[in-house]
Amino acid sequence: MTQSVTKEIAAIGPVRFEKSRRATRMNISIRPFKGIRVAVPPLFSMTDAEQFVLEKADWIRQKIHDLQEVEAELEKAASRAVKVDEGAAEQLLSTRLAELAAIHGFSYNKVTFRNQKTRWGSCSGRDNISLNRQLILLPDSLIEYVLLHELLHTRIKNHSPSFWTALENILPGASRRAAELKRYRIAPI
Repeated sequence: MTQSVTKEIAAIGPVRFEKSRRATRMNISIRPFKGIRVAVPPLFSMTDAEQFVLEKADWIRQKIHDLQEVEAELEKAASRAVKVDEGAAEQLLSTRLAELAAIHGFSYNKVTFRNQKTRWGSCSGRDNISLNRQLILLPDSLIEYVLLHELLHTRIKNHSPSFWTALENILPGASRRAAELKRYRIAPI
């Protein structure tokens, strides 16, 4: 059973403390539209957890600043999404996928679209690419990253160091884009 308490911490704001048997160490997570959560292992008190948050206050404030930028971008993307229907999203994404494949000499079997909850895209062993329709909500640089990532999987079927090196050769700055993509969460449909 998880015990949850939300407390207002000066200069930070509301922080949700969750005491959990599964937690093995104190962990702070900051998510768009969900705020700050601290996982508190059983052997730590809530006072220990509050002290931990205060020690990390500068880091938390910086992450909150970053988070506000992400939330603003997601809200802007959501407002654009109202204007883009699924058919239009699929057309735009499939056109861009075909363009990138042609530019970089990739071939794939077919592309399908889904409203996935955990993935932006995937590539099967038979070179079928599946894309999340919500990709259309991302900035163009991240759409390009996801599409090239999946196209590269038609040649390299894993995430080995050679995969990441090849992706960086095709798309300089790919590792930076991968890190940026982690800031975006897939919204429930």
